[in-house]
Amino acid sequence: MKKVFILDTNVLIHDPLSFTKFEDNTVVIPISVIEELDTFKHAADERGKSARIVSRKLDEYRLKGKLNAGVKMESGGTLVVDLDHVQVLPKEFKLTEMDNRILNTAYWYGQKKHTAILVTKDINLRLKAEAVGLVSQDYESGKVKVDELYPGLVTLQVPAAAVDKFYKDHVLDSPKDSELSPNEFVVLHAKDDQKKSALGRVDPADPSKIRSLNPEPSPWGIRPLNKEQRCAMELLLDDSVKLVTLLGAAGTGKTLCTLVCGLQKSVEENVYRKLIICRPIVPVGKDIGFIPGTKEEKLSTWMGAIYDNLEFVMDKRHQESALEKFEYLLQNEKIEIASVTHIRGRSLPKQYMIVDDAQNLTPHEIKTILSRAGEGTKVVVTGDPYQIDNPYLDIASNGLTYIVDRMRGQKMYGHLTFTKTERSSLAALVAELL
Repeated sequence: MKKVFILDTNVLIHDPLSFTKFEDNTVVIPISVIEELDTFKHAADERGKSARIVSRKLDEYRLKGKLNAGVKMESGGTLVVDLDHVQVLPKEFKLTEMDNRILNTAYWYGQKKHTAILVTKDINLRLKAEAVGLVSQDYESGKVKVDELYPGLVTLQVPAAAVDKFYKDHVLDSPKDSELSPNEFVVLHAKDDQKKSALGRVDPADPSKIRSLNPEPSPWGIRPLNKEQRCAMELLLDDSVKLVTLLGAAGTGKTLCTLVCGLQKSVEENVYRKLIICRPIVPVGKDIGFIPGTKEEKLSTWMGAIYDNLEFVMDKRHQESALEKFEYLLQNEKIEIASVTHIRGRSLPKQYMIVDDAQNLTPHEIKTILSRAGEGTKVVVTGDPYQIDNPYLDIASNGLTYIVDRMRGQKMYGHLTFTKTERSSLAALVAELL
């Protein structure tokens, strides 16, 4: 039996083409959703862009037939834009609220003996639907199976002779029963001697080979403190790896490792024209409202973590004022600080681009940002999927885990999940217990 899916506004904002992804079922967009999208269409952010994409796509289908009667889509399903119906919900639900109008439409379809399903990313609306006996669900397309997320580092048990051979030849054939990906890191443990081990990386040109790492780096005087940071720096300093993702809890060193490698490549070696650092503007807790000043002054409020790390690096490398050195690099356009909002629409060739706190971006937003990368650009995406401030995202649906899930196996892609906190003993204890 075919189903009727009623979509909430936040689903269309999350994925503007979501209504085309329900196979041969009927998809209903209530008129209240169209009205809500209309309030967003002039916004300069990703929400406004998504609203405009939905409007244009609906207009294309409008030319193919009457939307109120239903228009066939390429998937075989039917698209319907439906007017509000008389109230069929209990009187406790006031239709002056937008969510209740959407819920009323879904409930009306359910009363008509349809298999009606309300699709929304709003948890409270799903609870309301449950209260009136209506089936509801989150938007599942693009969701990642977190338990199966690619870690980027795996441990293999091999004979002690294989470890000895690896140290001698700097290369080893991958075990036949292992499913290794290009640029995946491997800890080789000797079966008969657990104290004997080696660290290697799967050759992206020939995934059947595990090769030894380059000599330990120390970009801008910063040395890796554990094997995860060591592996991350290997990827961050390799120009052939165009996209790197780093996952990890607070204090594991993701941002610091990324910054020092970016400075090494763009400032010291001049491989890239500049280091560009951006992050989404999503407040934690109650928003503080309007911030006065220039774009740079406004961004400094949101870029505290970046500035903290940059000052630490400058202090380690230079005896003169870290702030003066940082300002010098900013003025000479070797470093650029930007918000994600200002990245859209640009083309960024031959630059080292860092996208921090990417767990607060939707898959659609992260796709938009990555598509800005021009010829010769390297992009590093970092974040902690357990610290999400966007109310409509979770660990399985954010842009960061989406990239990791989709990009695995690509030769120009590398990933690492950090597990060890190095910021301080207190930070490590907090990460473990809280």
